[in-house]
Parts: sequence; C-alpha cells; structure tokens
Amino acid sequence: MKIILASKSPRRREILENLGLEFDIVVADADESSDIREPDALVMTLAARKGRAVREKIGDEKNDTLIIACDTLVYADGEFLGKPRDRADAERMIRTLSGSFHYVVSGIYLCYNGREVSAAASTKVFFDELTDSDVEAYLNTSEPYDKAGAYAIQGKASAYISGIEGDYFNVVGLPVNLLCKTLKNEFGIDINNIR
Repeated sequence: MKIILASKSPRRREILENLGLEFDIVVADADESSDIREPDALVMTLAARKGRAVREKIGDEKNDTLIIACDTLVYADGEFLGKPRDRADAERMIRTLSGSFHYVVSGIYLCYNGREVSAAASTKVFFDELTDSDVEAYLNTSEPYDKAGAYAIQGKASAYISGIEGDYFNVVGLPVNLLCKTLKNEFGIDINNIR
C-alpha cells in the first residue's frame, strides 16, 4: 500500500513518521472558503476538498493508495480562529484564548480503493490567564504566525496550557486516535501492520 499525506504541514508529517509510516507528500490547491458555521462539518468539508484535489492530481486509478488529508481549526466563543494574518491578529487570538478554554477541531478525509470516509475530532484546551508581558513575549517568538489559533501546544505555549480533554495530537495537527480507529473500522487497516 502506498500512503499519501495531502498536507505540507511539518507537524502532520512528523506525527505520521512517529507512527512508523512511510508516505509521500502531495499537495494540491483546494478552495478553503466556506459559509459552513458548524466546526465539525467545516473541517470535514475542507479536509475532503484537499484530499479530493490530491486524488484528482494523482489519478483515480491508483486504488492501492491511501490518501490522508486533514484540516484543523480553533473554535473559541463562537469564532473560528485560523492562522493569524499579522501580529495584531495573533495578539487578538491569544487574548481571546487567555483565561478560558477553547476547542481544537480537526476533520480527516481518507480515500482508499475508491472509497471515501470523513470524520472529525474535538479536543478541549484550557489556557491560563496571560499577563500583558506573557502575551508580548509569546508574540515575539516565531510560533504564533503559522498556526491555527496563533499558538503551538508542543512549543512555548505549553507553559500556558493547564490541561486538555481529548487527543493531544489533534491539537498538534492530526487526530491520531481518530485516524487509527477510522482506518481500522472503515477499511480494516491496522496501523501496526502497515509496512
């Protein structure tokens, strides 16, 4: 079986590598605009767009290929927090998260032997109350600017996270538990048996 990760995310790549999987990365442009306001539906829709764009790029005849696509967003106070546009946007997001909790929601899209499956996972993340100097210090790092919600749980922001409920790897960028369960339950693929 050939595996394709439909993402250029270094975090998703690292997670799959840590699972011992060999895979290729193929990225195709996909429209990420949407009017969907329900988090699970939105991330599953966007993941499917990415995966289908890659499927079209490589050709449908590659049935021995497993395509894995993912989309992740941060959802706080009824607002979707994507990657910040600039420093001011990152600051606004960090202040929104400060002293509260939010949800990291990921949608996965899997395609194998012509069959497509989508699923979503949500993780609740609790943030400490941040001082102005905490916010300023974090904004002076490179971390906030290429991540949904403007923070990296596996980086310096870990100092401010008091707890999570759910899959840690979902917050990093790929819901491993959901991925493995979906592969096994929907396709009969055990991640431990992939060579």
